[in-house]
Amino acid sequence: MASPDDLTGENAPLYAARKGVYPKKVDGPFRRFKWAIMGITLAIYYGTPWIRWDRGPYAPDQAVLVDLANRRFYMFQIEIWPHEFYYVAGLLIMAGIGLFLVTSAVGRAWCGYACPQTVWTDLFQHVDRLVDGDRNAQIRLANGSWTFEKISKRAIKYLIYLTIAFWTGGAWIMYFADAPTLTVQFWTGQAAPIAYVTVAVLTATTFILGGFMREQVCIYMCPWPRIQTAMMDEKSLLVTYKDWRGEPRGSVKKAETHPGAFGDCIDCNQCVAVCPTGIDIREGPQIGCITCALCIDACDGVMKQVGRPRGLIDYCTLDDAATEKTGGVGKPVMKTLLRPRTLIYFGIWSAIGAAMLFSLGQRTRLDLAVQHERSPLYVQLSDGHIRNNYTLKLRNMETRPRRVAVTVDGLKGAALWTEAGSRETAGRRIEILLSPDSVTRLKLFIAAPGDGPARQDFTIATRGLDGDPRGDNDIIQFDRPEAGQ
Repeated sequence: MASPDDLTGENAPLYAARKGVYPKKVDGPFRRFKWAIMGITLAIYYGTPWIRWDRGPYAPDQAVLVDLANRRFYMFQIEIWPHEFYYVAGLLIMAGIGLFLVTSAVGRAWCGYACPQTVWTDLFQHVDRLVDGDRNAQIRLANGSWTFEKISKRAIKYLIYLTIAFWTGGAWIMYFADAPTLTVQFWTGQAAPIAYVTVAVLTATTFILGGFMREQVCIYMCPWPRIQTAMMDEKSLLVTYKDWRGEPRGSVKKAETHPGAFGDCIDCNQCVAVCPTGIDIREGPQIGCITCALCIDACDGVMKQVGRPRGLIDYCTLDDAATEKTGGVGKPVMKTLLRPRTLIYFGIWSAIGAAMLFSLGQRTRLDLAVQHERSPLYVQLSDGHIRNNYTLKLRNMETRPRRVAVTVDGLKGAALWTEAGSRETAGRRIEILLSPDSVTRLKLFIAAPGDGPARQDFTIATRGLDGDPRGDNDIIQFDRPEAGQ
């Protein structure tokens, strides 16, 4: 047998084998809340690619679609182009600040209810109970020999794991192509190789992380618990064991025999039995606690059975814990949540969201980019006018054809025409029909009198002619020969 020094000193092992965690079934408001969150999040993940959204005949009808081939991101009525990636960056910033807000207010609520690892782990644990039975039956089966019953149950359970994992990987690729079309292509072997590789990788990771590395991901692999500790303070709500009320622990029989000698905790270990990460909340705050609050449901149930008040384990701030320990009364939950730190986070989060909504409402769906061709820099025509050549990129970001006008402002006596036209048909503006949801490249010739300054800034502008007059413009340069040349 190894000595204690071998386990704590220089000879301490660098790897600790995983101890099986078999959470017990529990009922209560927090368990029902977890059921609701799991149902909503899984429904959103698996169902969103199948929602249809009519954008007209020139755009895909999938409500949420990351169209990598055409470099588009669709989310219901919103369409994001590559040059508008700042909207995606804004959403990511809002997600980060939202996590800060939730953490500062209610601790690791994200980890306890909505994190994908938590949701899928919870789902897999319900599969365990469905196939193997509740906690005691799972422990007996795990410790028993490999009988036919154990082998058959393991085979059935792992098959369900694989099915869920396969659905998870299959749902992911549906966000990157039309879901009904890709489904047919996938099962008929016509999908792109990357689709099969992606599904295989996500199936394997979901099967392993959700089936066999559940609490290890939360405790050892995920960096978020370490980051969250820097965002929580003494005013953050945490799942807390009120030791001043529960200690010293003693059974109901001992408490009846020695009145006043024991606390409310009867040392039933139900809080440990229901914990999905296998920790003992009575040991205080620890990185393994994801604040799912199932221990609160278990403890409240036991307190009700033994006729003692609920809340031995409860959501509580460290400030309120210190107050209650001295006989005081903690603050109401709403007063705890509505404090300067959380209000500042909420204000920043709301401001970014409002700015993005305002920008989406004001953005034009017609975009213009102009490049001055430098070879040659200019051409002198026979009538003394100077011609410059430009390449226009007209981006129509609507799902319908649009007729637009291109005009020149700030360049006296200018006339413009395209490759399809000629100097004889030149005028102050040209009209172009733009294809839906596309970029049109156009070579533009502009001629102006040759007696102006050597370099002159002017504006090439576009505006819609189909009921929406909004357009775009670009300030560009017109070059002439220096005086005396």
